[in-house]
Amino acid sequence: MKIKGHFDRRGFLQLSALLGSGIVLSPRLSFAAEGDLLRIRGEGDIQKFDPAYEIGGLEDITNRCVLTSLVRLSDMRKGNTITPWAAEKIEQTSPTSIAFTLIPGLKWTGGFGALTPEDVKFSFERIANPANESPWKYQFEKLDHVEVKDERSGIIHLKEPYQPIWLASLPYYGGHIVCKAAVEKVGGKYTTEIPAQCGPYVLEKWEPKQKVVLKANPDWPGPKPDFPAIEISIVDDDEAAQLAYEAKAFDYCRVAVAAAKPLREKPLPETVLIEAQSTRYVWLTINIDNPKLKDPKVRQALQYAFDGDQVIAGTYDGLVPRSTGVVQPGTPFTRARNIIDKPDYERAKALLAEAGASDLKVNLATLNDSRYMTACQIIQATMAQAGITVDIQPFDEGAYWVLGDKTQGDGYKNLDMVLMAFAGGIDPSENTVWFRPDQIGVYNWSAFNSPEYEELYNKALSEGDQAKRKEMYNRMEDLMEESGGFIFICHEPFVAVHRNTIEPEILADGYPNPVGFKKQKA
Repeated sequence: MKIKGHFDRRGFLQLSALLGSGIVLSPRLSFAAEGDLLRIRGEGDIQKFDPAYEIGGLEDITNRCVLTSLVRLSDMRKGNTITPWAAEKIEQTSPTSIAFTLIPGLKWTGGFGALTPEDVKFSFERIANPANESPWKYQFEKLDHVEVKDERSGIIHLKEPYQPIWLASLPYYGGHIVCKAAVEKVGGKYTTEIPAQCGPYVLEKWEPKQKVVLKANPDWPGPKPDFPAIEISIVDDDEAAQLAYEAKAFDYCRVAVAAAKPLREKPLPETVLIEAQSTRYVWLTINIDNPKLKDPKVRQALQYAFDGDQVIAGTYDGLVPRSTGVVQPGTPFTRARNIIDKPDYERAKALLAEAGASDLKVNLATLNDSRYMTACQIIQATMAQAGITVDIQPFDEGAYWVLGDKTQGDGYKNLDMVLMAFAGGIDPSENTVWFRPDQIGVYNWSAFNSPEYEELYNKALSEGDQAKRKEMYNRMEDLMEESGGFIFICHEPFVAVHRNTIEPEILADGYPNPVGFKKQKA
């Protein structure tokens, strides 16, 4: 194994321990880099850079660096406040219009000239257009059009008031601005080659399954980032990532939730431990359309055979409560309780007997990740007490995220159960949008199809009364559970470590914004 970069004796000893543990890491990790290189852990690889079609994770972390948006969010620990970014000025001038003026000097790479309101118009309207089938079209579904006023100014016109636009649309995935001329030149969409960039950084290289390397963009007219270079190395295993951090391979690293307690009790040297409330929600999806699960009694039996307390104790060391839905706990929109909140194995057995399914066998798909495998093993053991045989099927990230994708064939119709986790948002609409009818075969893998849910979702987008919005979202979560297509588990806590020489910026989805990382002043 050949390691590039310098590392000291302590790093060598830590690396030796890491290798002795049997964990193999990328040979391209840079050890004990100093000064201007920021090293961050990535948890999954790139599939599509295009903001209209990206899945998230490392794709969006990279886009936060190499593209820009009108506004940006602050660190989740600082209240998720909104500030202008590519916009010199931006304001809501009416319930259905937002005026903006771009900062001067925004420039595309590749000779494509200045970033203009025409690019903003193209970016937002491309996502909103149903014909383009962007998974993020919900972020601009209330968009009427973007009016171009001049070379730097424009107005976003909405069809009707849209409560989530500031928190769910403008600063996030769909809010990344792409170059109209460059994207049209490559056919209207792209995957792993970005046709033009305009951000604080430019993508220097991407090594599949290894790392992303970013360099500061000399043409960026906004605030200069503290770090001239960034390496985001892909390590999908939490234990391996923590050992790599201890071996000085990372400056910032998200770690397993179970690591929180030991890291609290025995802090790592020159390290800050972060523990925060996460918007990442975890649930068990049950495919309503699968023939063996068509009977509502069978799906309800699965719900009664689930022991949330054991899953949370074994997977998350009891650090989080059982979730009562997809909306984050502790917010004004949180549902009070689950309808079925305790296991009842005898009730589960009786329901299966009534449905003629006493010998039920189901496949449980999951990401091949240590925490999710642990959760699945506990689910397997507890459901066995109700006479249900659960076969765990782990998948690597690339194969996992196409399981429910209808564009890959009819395989999505044959799913039984899937352990799922989404990086949720601040507004409840971001967490409920994925279970609408138009998401079946996209991200709605339970095939949940409720007209009442769809009606409530649309009403809640425009409703300004927060108490009424809460009633709507809580009813939507009732409908999800009553369908038998969902078992809500938890919202994961966020746990990370970083060197005490830096101050990271982490957005509400739990992913870092490298642009906002700062060097600590001596």
